[in-house]
Amino acid sequence: MKQDFPQYGIAALCGLFGKTRHAYYDALWRKEGNLVKEDVILQEIIEIRKDLPRLGTRKLHHVLQKKLETHEISFGRDYLFDLLSEHRLLIRQRKRKAITTDSRHWMRKYSNLVKDIDVIRPEQVWVSDITYIRLINQWGYLSLITDAYSRKIMGYCFRQDLAAEGCIDALKMALNNRLYKDVIIHHSDRGSQYCSHNYVDLLLKNGIGISMTENGDPYENALAERVNGIIKTEFNLYSSSLGFEQTGKQISQSIKSYNELRPHASCDYLTPMQAHLRSGKLNKRWKNYHKSFTFENTSV
Repeated sequence: MKQDFPQYGIAALCGLFGKTRHAYYDALWRKEGNLVKEDVILQEIIEIRKDLPRLGTRKLHHVLQKKLETHEISFGRDYLFDLLSEHRLLIRQRKRKAITTDSRHWMRKYSNLVKDIDVIRPEQVWVSDITYIRLINQWGYLSLITDAYSRKIMGYCFRQDLAAEGCIDALKMALNNRLYKDVIIHHSDRGSQYCSHNYVDLLLKNGIGISMTENGDPYENALAERVNGIIKTEFNLYSSSLGFEQTGKQISQSIKSYNELRPHASCDYLTPMQAHLRSGKLNKRWKNYHKSFTFENTSV
């Protein structure tokens, strides 16, 4: 038989724990409010990751704070980490790598001009590199030129081979996208593509200084390597089943989203497009986190 509990049952139960009925209902209201807050945050995360599919939690927290001001919702980074973990939305990092650089060639190699330089304006230093993308039955190779100050990708080219023409096409795009006429230093590894006559000739004709890594150490071109990693990791481009042409279109859209939407902790949480319109020192908003973190150890 169904038993009807008297109305004072809740009051008696609260009394056992030293709580009032108001405190009990207040806790229920808070719980309901937290569920609504959580749902709003998750919906915004889904929208952001349509364009930035693997954006890390710290940068996601920065973007969400601005978007949720109109909802009068605020939350800390630890709350967001817990929420993403609960819903299996944390980003796992991948390991690399294939070799795209051949520096064992006879062509002239240049000195490193940027190892002690203080980058204080856009289009002061450009960094270049090539990365690979696994397709169904082949490899695709993406050449990138990135502005060291703003982290803006100035030029790119996706090809089915490692010929110098891909790097040359990326450089031509970067030159067409210039906003300033100040002197530029172009920094790269010692790969044959960057030492080729046609590539060097294009740099010299445009009055661009030539700088290269000296010891084969990837840390001498760490920024270019890092941007490669962001494009592949955060935009799901380690591999593609779309075919070469469709993958090329996906790369173009990813670079557009990267330039226009993705904030950089090393650029005061500005997007590359925003930072490219600034000059002077930009605040570094990232911290060195413990190596014990297995997710999202990002600093760019």
